[in-house]
Amino acid sequence: MAIDQDLLHRAQTSETEAPAVDLSWLNAHSEWGMRARPGKRGLTLDEVNIGSYGRVPAQSEAQDARPRGAAARDGVPHTGYHIRDAGSVWSQNATLLYEEAVQRQWSSATDIPWHEVAPLPDEIEYAMCQLCTFLTEVEFIAGDTPSQWLPKISNDHFETKLFLASQIMDEARHLDVFRKRALVNGGGLLQSSPTSGLRTIINARDFTEMSSIMHVQAEGFVQSLFRMGELVANSDVEKRIFRLCAQDESRHLGFGVMHLKYVLETEPERREEIHGYFDTAENADPQTGTFGPAVAEALILLLGKGKANFDDGFSKFLALQKRQANEYMQRLTVAGLGDRRERMDPNMRVFLDPPRN
Repeated sequence: MAIDQDLLHRAQTSETEAPAVDLSWLNAHSEWGMRARPGKRGLTLDEVNIGSYGRVPAQSEAQDARPRGAAARDGVPHTGYHIRDAGSVWSQNATLLYEEAVQRQWSSATDIPWHEVAPLPDEIEYAMCQLCTFLTEVEFIAGDTPSQWLPKISNDHFETKLFLASQIMDEARHLDVFRKRALVNGGGLLQSSPTSGLRTIINARDFTEMSSIMHVQAEGFVQSLFRMGELVANSDVEKRIFRLCAQDESRHLGFGVMHLKYVLETEPERREEIHGYFDTAENADPQTGTFGPAVAEALILLLGKGKANFDDGFSKFLALQKRQANEYMQRLTVAGLGDRRERMDPNMRVFLDPPRN
């Protein structure tokens, strides 16, 4: 559209009254002169959490987009944050885990030596593609779920929000890398899995419920699998995938364990409620178990390196389940829920080692 030159000339030549200068923002009562100093790991969140900026309110009154420590102003519309107490979302290690996540990002496109992928026997390729299909589904839920909670948490508790944002990026990379592995070697995505357990995660109505089920239990089970990647993998390519994913997954577990520990210490009356969350989650797929028949059989083939070694693969699969149960129990114990042993679903409890004296 052409510009009206007469209108433009009048606007440029007319005398207009200069707006009044308003310097009231200079009186924001901030802690002027305070300097954050870089530490050994650089200028991290812990280094800038100083003075009033580092005081995390137990109950947030901020209902707008104001950053913690900034001066409030009148007339700002509410953003709708409804989780306002720190106890509902807090974890003492959120800042450390966020900084680690930022520093240890990797690329599924360039950090995996895809050119080294070699042809595999059909049965092994099928099994790996079935496992990758399952893991792609799992990682979708693990990324979708934290995203639901970000807009609910007050900016006064931004450390948790930043950690969750880093987890979403981790999970995006995981679902990406497993999808690529399924498609890179002539196989493809195979059968989807039972989703009752995944629905339990994404349908959680309370943040601690979500974190307990997803971080402490579900992602813990996946982490146990990643740690057995040396046995499941058929090449250095697959071993690298499992190692890098396990590195990320450790952060998610660390957040969940410390959040659960914080809640149990500050709100001990919630103990039975939290047991109830695990009661439901552990029995979410009573007919199919954690993996479902297709994924379980795929893992047995991968662990045994083929159908000819099915018995050996099955023994290693039982060892995987034993590892999952015992590492899960260890996380619960560290969080302060060691009495979970007596209430654990019998199908899991059967794999537990005897308690240490």
